[in-house]
Amino acid sequence: MDDFSQQLEEKINISTGMGSVIQQLAQQINMSFDEFVGEMRKRGCSEPTATKVWRGEYENFKNFNDNDISLSNLRKAAVVLKVETGKLLPK
Repeated sequence: MDDFSQQLEEKINISTGMGSVIQQLAQQINMSFDEFVGEMRKRGCSEPTATKVWRGEYENFKNFNDNDISLSNLRKAAVVLKVETGKLLPK
């Protein structure tokens, strides 16, 4: 998927309330996908991993003890979005 298609899909998801928790919080502070990925990269996160966090792929895990790397990346995302890590966890 090219950048334009990805951005269009994300805008549709956010406007319909179907975006990830990360996308919804980023929208509240007017942060674009590129800005989010850039900030995550500054904190040592790879671009593919930052993209997965942006899409909310971590939200499908049932037991975070099985995937500590996701928690580490969520902590980085919480810093980028200026929220507590608990706000990023699925209900």
